Amino acid sequence: MSLIKIEKLKKSYNEASGKLEVLRGVDLEIHPGEMIAITGESGSGKSTLLHMMGMLDSYDSGKIFFSGEQINLKDSELSEFRNKKIGFVFQSHYLLEDFTAEENVAMPKFIATKDFKKSVLDSRQLLKALDMEDRRSHYPSQLSGGEQQRVAVARSLINSPEIIFADEPTGNLDSKHSDELINLLMELNKKQGQTFVIATHSKEIASKMDRCFILENGIIKETSK
Repeated sequence: MSLIKIEKLKKSYNEASGKLEVLRGVDLEIHPGEMIAITGESGSGKSTLLHMMGMLDSYDSGKIFFSGEQINLKDSELSEFRNKKIGFVFQSHYLLEDFTAEENVAMPKFIATKDFKKSVLDSRQLLKALDMEDRRSHYPSQLSGGEQQRVAVARSLINSPEIIFADEPTGNLDSKHSDELINLLMELNKKQGQTFVIATHSKEIASKMDRCFILENGIIKETSK
C-alpha cells in the first residue's frame, strides 16, 4: 500500500492578470521508505505540492490518501494528525529565536503529549544522534547555518513521523553543509526506513534519490536519474 497517494490534484490562484493554474491534475504515489525528489523551475509549484501533500494548504479539486485513507482537510483532528504523522524541513529553518536548540526540537513533542520532561529527553537523544549534543543549549543565533538545519531536521523527527517533506532544505547552505545534510537524510532513511520527499533544484541531490519527478506546466512526470 502507498503511504501517500494523490489523484488529479489541482490548484490555482487568482491574480490581477487572471487565473494562474499551478497544478493541473497531478497524480503521484509514494511508498513507505522511499526517498523521492521533486524538481522543476522556480515557480513550477514544487512548494505548493509539498504543502498540499503535507496538509498545510488547500487544493481546488482532487484527492489525497494517507495509508489508504482519504484526507479531509476540514477534519477537526487534522492538526493533531499532521503533528504526529508528518514532519517538515524548510529552506528557512523557522527556529524559534528565544528557545534553545533542545527546546526547539522538543516543541512538537510537547504540543502532542504535554509531557515536557519526556519531550526534552527525546530531543536530547535526537540531537546526540545528529552530532549536535554539545550545541543543545545554544540559541539559533549562536549556530551556523548547517547546525540550524540539523536542528530543524531533529525537530521534524521528534514525533517519529511516517513521512518528512523537505522543501529546498539545502537552499541556504554552502556545498559542504548541503552535502552533509543530504547524507544525513540518506542515513536516516537507511537506518530507520524514514520516507522523504525532497523538493530541490539540484540535479546532484535528485540523482541520489530512489525516484525523481519533474513538475512542469502543472503536470508531474517521473524522470530518469
